Amino acid sequence: MDFPERNFEDEFVFQTSRSGGPGGQNVNKVSSKVELRFNIETSALLTEEEKGIILIKLANKINKVGELVIVSQTDRSQLKNKEKVIEKFYLLLEKALTPRKKRLRTKPTKASIEKRLESKRVQAKIKEGRREIDL
Repeated sequence: MDFPERNFEDEFVFQTSRSGGPGGQNVNKVSSKVELRFNIETSALLTEEEKGIILIKLANKINKVGELVIVSQTDRSQLKNKEKVIEKFYLLLEKALTPRKKRLRTKPTKASIEKRLESKRVQAKIKEGRREIDL
C-alpha cells in the first residue's frame, strides 16, 4: 500500500536532540537524534476507520496526547536520521493498514487420518494388555 496522493509531511512535527552511540566528541555537540511526532486524531489525511485501526495496532507507539512517536538515532547525520524516521513512518502505516489475510481451513489428508486412527488402535492394544485377567 502506497500513499502517493497523501502528503503526510505537512502534519509531521520533528524534534531533535543529542543521541548516544558512535560519534566521539561529535555526539556531545550535535543534535543528530530525530523524533517524529504525528497526531493521529487531528490528521485530516486519515479516515476515521484508518485512525481507529492505527490507534489499536500501534498503541505501544502512541503517547497519551495521541501522537505516534517514532525515533531514529542510528546515523551521525541528522538528515539521514530524518529520512529514516520518515521511512519508518510509512512502513508502519502500510503494515498497520494492510488487512490480514483470512486463514483458509484445510481438511486433513486421508493418509493423515488413517495414520492417526492406526496410532489410536496401537495405543488401545497397549492399554488392553495392562488389564487384569479374570480367572
